[in-house]
Amino acid sequence: MSEAEAAREEVEDFQKQVGKLREEIGRIIVGNREVVDGVLTCMLAGSHALLEGVPGLGKTMLVRTLAEAVNLEFSRIQFTPDLMPADITGTTVVEEREGGGHQFEFRKGPVFANIVLADEVNRATPKTQSALLEAMQEHRVTVGRTTHVIPEPYFVLATQNPLEMEGTYPLPEAQLDRFFFKLHVPFPNREELHTIIDRTTTGYHAEVKPVVDAEEILKMQELVRKVPVARHVQDYAIRVLQATHPDREEATDKVRRYVRSGGSPRGVQAILLASKIRALFDGRFAASIDDVKATALPALRHRILLSFEGEAEGVAADTVLEEILSKLPEGKA
Repeated sequence: MSEAEAAREEVEDFQKQVGKLREEIGRIIVGNREVVDGVLTCMLAGSHALLEGVPGLGKTMLVRTLAEAVNLEFSRIQFTPDLMPADITGTTVVEEREGGGHQFEFRKGPVFANIVLADEVNRATPKTQSALLEAMQEHRVTVGRTTHVIPEPYFVLATQNPLEMEGTYPLPEAQLDRFFFKLHVPFPNREELHTIIDRTTTGYHAEVKPVVDAEEILKMQELVRKVPVARHVQDYAIRVLQATHPDREEATDKVRRYVRSGGSPRGVQAILLASKIRALFDGRFAASIDDVKATALPALRHRILLSFEGEAEGVAADTVLEEILSKLPEGKA
């Protein structure tokens, strides 16, 4: 078998696995194909997702359904103002030995699971929010002088209510930057609402079956890293990131007027990895500029900081990014 044939076979297997996951998730979740694909993209990139939307849109249910479909260990952390860091990471306790005496033993917190749902993450205090930082970035937790490794694959999916709602704390920029995507969960349309009502107010019951295991997910993550990206595509993604900085020559009028700080290098890493995954979703073994354009918004919307003027005028980060994508030339000027 030639390399091209082997690659084609790997891509087909990847598509089949993704198709199975979409089908199982669709048994419970109505619509929201872009959100579902965004969550799958984050998982296959080996990173984390932040879902934002008003209560009742099925954010928590989506994560639970995904956990059941991938047959991985799942835990949920309900963030509240009185939640402490040790409630997340775990704590060291003193236990009696069978033969007498005492010993220290570390009891792992809910962060030690393959899929962690951080529900309403912006309701906890910044100190507690930051307890997730090391786990999200390093896939490990240090308590005292001991480092505990979190098993792979590891995926944190956080949900939050819009920041203008009462009783919420803005997420620190350092923590926001560790989320691969920020996904907006839209309000369902009329037909979707009909389907939701039919499923939730009748005797309808759907059982989600595990269709992918940890080993298969790790193989899919390895395949993502093998997808080639042409130099001009990578250069375009880099220029998109540079254009989010108001002091760069690529910056547009809206960026110079409304943006205080642009995206970090993690932003372009997310764009390119997501572009590779989107190509695999479509059965292609090469990322394109169209893939970059399609993934730039969820990868960058939480990584640019608006200026006081931008916040005062209610300018959305997506509006700024859309102007960049519409005006930035695809070929290097």
